[in-house]
Amino acid sequence: MALDVDALRKDFPILGRTVDSGARLVYLDSGATTQKPLQVLDAERDFYLRHNAAVHRGAHQLAGEATEAYESARRTIADFVGAEEDEVVFTKNATEGINLVAYGLGNAHRLGAGDRIVVTEMEHHANLVPWQQLAERTGATLDWFGLTDEGRLDLSRIDELLDERTKVVALTHQSNVLGTLNPVRLIADRAHAVGALVVVDGAQSVPHRPVDVRELGADFLAFSGHRMLGPNGVGVLWGRRELLADLPPFLTGGSMIEVVEMDRATFLPPPQRFEAGVPMAVGLAAAVDYLGALGMDEVAAHEEVLTARALQLLQEIPGVRIVGPRGTEERGSAVSFAVDGIHPHDVGQVLDDRGVAVRTGHHCARPIVRRYGVPATTRATFYVYNTLEEVEQSAEGVRAAQAYFGT
Repeated sequence: MALDVDALRKDFPILGRTVDSGARLVYLDSGATTQKPLQVLDAERDFYLRHNAAVHRGAHQLAGEATEAYESARRTIADFVGAEEDEVVFTKNATEGINLVAYGLGNAHRLGAGDRIVVTEMEHHANLVPWQQLAERTGATLDWFGLTDEGRLDLSRIDELLDERTKVVALTHQSNVLGTLNPVRLIADRAHAVGALVVVDGAQSVPHRPVDVRELGADFLAFSGHRMLGPNGVGVLWGRRELLADLPPFLTGGSMIEVVEMDRATFLPPPQRFEAGVPMAVGLAAAVDYLGALGMDEVAAHEEVLTARALQLLQEIPGVRIVGPRGTEERGSAVSFAVDGIHPHDVGQVLDDRGVAVRTGHHCARPIVRRYGVPATTRATFYVYNTLEEVEQSAEGVRAAQAYFGT
């Protein structure tokens, strides 16, 4: 193991609890939201106990301390993804970040009838529905990369999809259902060659592996704090400086204005232009510091070990079908599967009775389950605090479900 998991698990008290059945909690739902280490909780608590004030408002000392904490968080997070400070916009979550770009492009009249938006069949609804809506508002058409039987992007239509009509390509870096790691740089280079912008959903990649926005080749990247050990209610949109400068604001109100008169207003430059209200990012910065201390290469290596073991054990069980790549090459730690003769919700219930928390359903990515002919899947997602023993417990739980339902 690349990480000292036994030591770091002490930072997550929730992992020591039991569930109603008396079983010890095995938390395998980090793809939905991660647990929070004491270091993040302590940073939030310290801010509220000692520095609480509205950011960018007030002339008193507390306001200055709160503003410095906020801007320091921006510097920390920018460094984490290889960005410049003024390219990092704080949002509520990745969903808001993607909507910010979609609405901004529409309000800037960057798309119209005859233009094309390209997505993929493996998108989370947060990176699909905003583009459907933008196409409807502007008259643009929506098209997409399909999926292979193995769970990877089918690039056979790339020349057809990426041409002079294409204005936006939106894709996930790492699928929240299939675990697939997509070739963003390849697609971005082809998109840029025809003048298209590239928007990447990084909610499942930034928490799990090293991501450098310059190397990625995208124009925008969105991710959420709560999926990377941070608090709920804060996320990040990274965008190239010159592109952010051309976008009108998505939300308007306090903090983002320059001058307001009764009949007009002007707005601050990015990133403040997109940060209406009084956000706070101290907890997310603490989470980034925590992950940085672990080392993202080590995080990725640890997850690969867990994923390899999960794939091996599940494929040894008759009647279990992996939905997504069956090997660890170019994939992340989301492992989705279906069990013959048992609905995923029932599999999840048996696992829960044994203390194993997994996700069941279509995971806000309904086109994927439709593509693979299943009503839903059971999904286990692994993170820094999980162990091989927990992976084995989850496989034992699947066998127990088969025994219980007689399959």
